[in-house]
Amino acid sequence: MLNLGPVAQGEELLRLEDVHKYFVANRALTEKNRKYVKAVDGISLSLKCGETLGLVGESGCGKSTLGQTILKLEDATSGHIFYRGVDITTIKHADMRQLRKEIQIIFQDPYSSLNPKMTVGSIIGEPMLVHHMMGAKERDKRVGELLEMVGLLPEHAKRYPHEFSGGQRQRIGIARALSVDPKLIICDEAVSALDVSIQAQVLNLLARLQKEMGLTYIFIAHGLATVKHISDRVGVMYLGKMVELADDDEIYKNPLHPYTRALISAIPEPDPERPHDREVLTGDVPSPIDPPHGCRFHTRCPNMTERCWKEEPKFRDVGGGHFAACHMLDHMS
Repeated sequence: MLNLGPVAQGEELLRLEDVHKYFVANRALTEKNRKYVKAVDGISLSLKCGETLGLVGESGCGKSTLGQTILKLEDATSGHIFYRGVDITTIKHADMRQLRKEIQIIFQDPYSSLNPKMTVGSIIGEPMLVHHMMGAKERDKRVGELLEMVGLLPEHAKRYPHEFSGGQRQRIGIARALSVDPKLIICDEAVSALDVSIQAQVLNLLARLQKEMGLTYIFIAHGLATVKHISDRVGVMYLGKMVELADDDEIYKNPLHPYTRALISAIPEPDPERPHDREVLTGDVPSPIDPPHGCRFHTRCPNMTERCWKEEPKFRDVGGGHFAACHMLDHMS
């Protein structure tokens, strides 16, 4: 059984140390000829209890794979993941049941992640049944409470997923994640499949639940606009690497990495008369099977120098907990 240490609000809940996740890309018999998709390539970060960390980046940057590796839906190729002071990187299968109660996930597609043959009550109650948390009557009562908590009605427990809208189905997914009283929830593109107005409702719901229940979130999204109002800190990933990490306000007011600046400039400006200079990236994202040498962003960077394609920049604190990986920042302390 995992001996998880106590963690209070504001203390470190999760820590990643140089985590890698590679997938075999071909079936070569020898290691020399074998190629790998370097989905996550050396990520180190920490997360405090009660905090929301936003992870953003283009499709294929590795953010969802990182979330699945933390949850141990995928095993890390190397590195260490510490949860509540315990290294869970290589924990035994028997201990996974305990970890599943601690860390839950809200999936991107609110329809395919719900079993269409099960009622909503069975879907939400199944995690409690698997973990032997309550008797049948107590589970039914708890399902009704969870439905009300996410803005639905207790009688909805008798319906099936196809009878609900996309936003309502995502609320069901949130209720299912909450059913085992987790401490950390990974929101994997949890609002990207929803209409803009529904996105705002779900984001407000997640913020309220966090305040009421002391939850910790890793919120994965494509763009910075989505995570702007929910995150305490924001991490920007590119091609398996973390290129910038800072407090929410700091990263929007003072983006240091050219990739972050490009993502911010892509946020739509609601005032058409307000000047808005866009930094348009050219070229395509390189293949994670054969990433560029040196800085992985140099093939698309407007500030590229010879050093950029020769030497990989270090991901370091440039002041005040603002981390970035760019050679242009060497003059900053």
